[in-house]
Amino acid sequence: MESLRIYGGHYAELSRRFAAWLGLHSTDATAVLEIAAAEERGACLSPARLSERISLSTGATTALLNRLEAAGHITRAREHSDRRIVTLRSGGHIQERADEFFGPLAHRLDAAMSPYPPRFLEQVEAFMADLNTTMDSHLTEPDAVTPRALRGPAGGTP
Repeated sequence: MESLRIYGGHYAELSRRFAAWLGLHSTDATAVLEIAAAEERGACLSPARLSERISLSTGATTALLNRLEAAGHITRAREHSDRRIVTLRSGGHIQERADEFFGPLAHRLDAAMSPYPPRFLEQVEAFMADLNTTMDSHLTEPDAVTPRALRGPAGGTP
């Protein structure tokens, strides 16, 4: 677990540096990365889903999206048959900039993983998926993430 904590710290620092490199606030850069990653997976985000992913209120997410759209970093489209649904897409330059920034690290990670057999890497991937599912589940249970001192007498929030 200590190694995962250290990895998480490295990931957070890399995200902070990417934001600075783009000239964005870290929350804005995180949003851009979430939008681009979802787009790469073929599962574009809506503003509501982005709000959940980056833990911002809907109002704060709207302000963030307005800034990113004005700067040309993202677009909002109504491409769903239900025209009320908004789809977020990264600006064309974002993937290029992300590839430029993260490309050298991707090559290093590929080299670091190359000695390991595919079956082992599949097991690591499954292990990480299980850890992520467990953490997601824990984070969706309000009593699990609310300090005891803030809970009411019956275990709920005061």
